[in-house]
Amino acid sequence: MPAGRPVLDINADVGERADDDAAADFDLIAVISSANVACGGHAGSDFTMLQVCRMAAEHGVAIGAQVSYVDREGFGRRRLDVTADLLSGQVRDQVEALRAHAAQAGAAVEYLKPHGALYHAAADDPAVARAVLAGIEDIGMPVLTRPGGELAVAAVAAGLPVYAEAFADRGYAADGRLVPRDHPAALVSDPRAVSARVRHLVEHGIITSVDGVAVPVRPDSLCVHSDTPGALAIAQAARAALESLGVAVEPFAGPAAETPR
Repeated sequence: MPAGRPVLDINADVGERADDDAAADFDLIAVISSANVACGGHAGSDFTMLQVCRMAAEHGVAIGAQVSYVDREGFGRRRLDVTADLLSGQVRDQVEALRAHAAQAGAAVEYLKPHGALYHAAADDPAVARAVLAGIEDIGMPVLTRPGGELAVAAVAAGLPVYAEAFADRGYAADGRLVPRDHPAALVSDPRAVSARVRHLVEHGIITSVDGVAVPVRPDSLCVHSDTPGALAIAQAARAALESLGVAVEPFAGPAAETPR
């Protein structure tokens, strides 16, 4: 890669489908550079974890542990009142399960990213952030999270690399948080709108909130949700926009990552 060329990662939540539909993630994995793999908390099974890890390894895509509250019925999108010890244990179990399947696929788990309600709780509540990180204290790995949130602060204090994330397919509030999923503008599913957003983000360092406020964001990675309608087209639009601006799409973590970022 030419010296000084800008680099940005594209991540997506994968492995959330039923066992008999796991291959549906293959096309999406071919477009992204980091895969947040559901590892049993909100979705995912031994079968899907192994299949997705194999797909990721085949494409040189970094594998991340997408940990969540253990809440398959609510798809991990409900904040649960669990003790710190229980939450830490659940995070540890999910990461270890994925590590075993990644190893079987000839790969490794390169980073941690909470899912859904746990993502937001860990970003807003320092106690939840500490509990999440306690689940990986014996492993240590980079953390992908909302910039400036409590999980980022706690990870820095623990000496862990932290990478900032922006969302290509979700509506933003003026404070930099995502609007709730029941908001009319919660999803950005038009590939043309995603392309324009990505270009504006790269060129100006901002995302415009749903009420017109310029939100400054300097991400290391852009997220696309596999369950957003038209996810593949969205990911393709995001990648095409980056490449049209001369930005290389590469993982932020793992052997394929540029060092230093």
